[in-house]
Amino acid sequence: MKKEIKKKDSKPKEKKPEAKGSFFKNLKSELSKVKWPESKNIVKYTIATLVFVIILALFFEGLNFIQALIRGLFT
Repeated sequence: MKKEIKKKDSKPKEKKPEAKGSFFKNLKSELSKVKWPESKNIVKYTIATLVFVIILALFFEGLNFIQALIRGLFT
């Protein structure tokens, strides 16, 4: 008894390019399914992000200042 071996195509099958109109219809359909955040949440997260960035900037600026002081002591 011989077993049949199926050959797989080495090339993946190419999809037919869709018309541009159907792409934008699908895009609009998918974007309508997205649950967008409320503007109150957007403002809250934006403020939190800006505060976090400012704190990190001050932290690294402080490290830079300390490094400059240490270098000044030894030169």
